[in-house]
Amino acid sequence: MNARSACRRVVEFSRFAGHVAHGGLLTAGLFSLAVIAANHLEGAPQRNALFPPAVSEAVAQTAVDDGLDDAASARTSAAAGADANPALSREMAKVKAYVARRYRVSQVALEPLLAQAEAVGGQLGLDPFLLVAMIAIESSFNPFAESTVGAQGLMQVIPRFHMDKIGEGAGDDALFDPQLNIRVGAMVLKEGLKRYGSLQSALQYYGGALKDPKARYANKVLAMKNRLKSAAGASKGSRTA
Repeated sequence: MNARSACRRVVEFSRFAGHVAHGGLLTAGLFSLAVIAANHLEGAPQRNALFPPAVSEAVAQTAVDDGLDDAASARTSAAAGADANPALSREMAKVKAYVARRYRVSQVALEPLLAQAEAVGGQLGLDPFLLVAMIAIESSFNPFAESTVGAQGLMQVIPRFHMDKIGEGAGDDALFDPQLNIRVGAMVLKEGLKRYGSLQSALQYYGGALKDPKARYANKVLAMKNRLKSAAGASKGSRTA
């Protein structure tokens, strides 16, 4: 009887200790989150003076697991809003619809690409419709396109020829980032304009066909540019290259 009674006491004590431990850890988690919030409001680094980093993370995670992180969804929404793409111009929005139909590409996927073409075109003094036309001719809007000679991405840039524009430390897949690819491609075209002085020659330089007397690459890109401008309801002329 004494043995069974002692055993019951041990079990009851263990259960009590478990409840206390969980409650203590939960309380510590709440306290940890409160300290972090106070430090944030005061502009101090978000460190918990009571616990070392590993322990602070553990107790905070316990609080999250118990449904106490009420600000998580708000932080996610704010981050999503900060990454929103700028709105397209009215003309480029019409181009988006045209390109989506012609190339069977999602308008949602196209929007950030066209926004980047407008942004980079404005920065470098290049016609955004021209950049979009080059993308159409080079890759048909496939950001993962790669040619037999190693040209990559939307604007089919060959990495080994333009590492100065890509940036140091870039990985082998850097040009499959559509935003970077459009910027680098535009810089290559701008380089051609500076070297050769005319848009036709710059395009032939871009297409690796400077010696083509018929300038077939340039003509193809310019014809596409005119189709895009027609779809946008814009005039075929342009103030920029």
